[in-house]
Amino acid sequence: MRHQKKGRKLGTDASHTKAMRRSLTTSLLRNDRIKTTETRAKEIRPDVDKVITWAKKGDVHSRRLAIAALGDKEVVAKVFSEIERFEGRSGGYTRILKLGPRKGDAAPMVIMELVD
Repeated sequence: MRHQKKGRKLGTDASHTKAMRRSLTTSLLRNDRIKTTETRAKEIRPDVDKVITWAKKGDVHSRRLAIAALGDKEVVAKVFSEIERFEGRSGGYTRILKLGPRKGDAAPMVIMELVD
């Protein structure tokens, strides 16, 4: 039973889902744009918003939370140093652009990018 388990399963077990979300979030923050499926993009959107909100706070505790969430100090340093691009926003740091179905399995594909 999945009582009290929020989020999508994404076709894998819990540990793989967690690793995939962490990897996609890190890739998006490193490259500013990724191509993925629509459900995966919708699933990592809150994680990305949370890390950017921590970066806007800018204190040591927030930096440590971001390092724990992402596991990559270089990406955290990049996000914390380039945070002035999100100063005027109170949320909605990502944009999802639909591309259409993938050729092999017809999964809906999107481009997810950070908003400037």
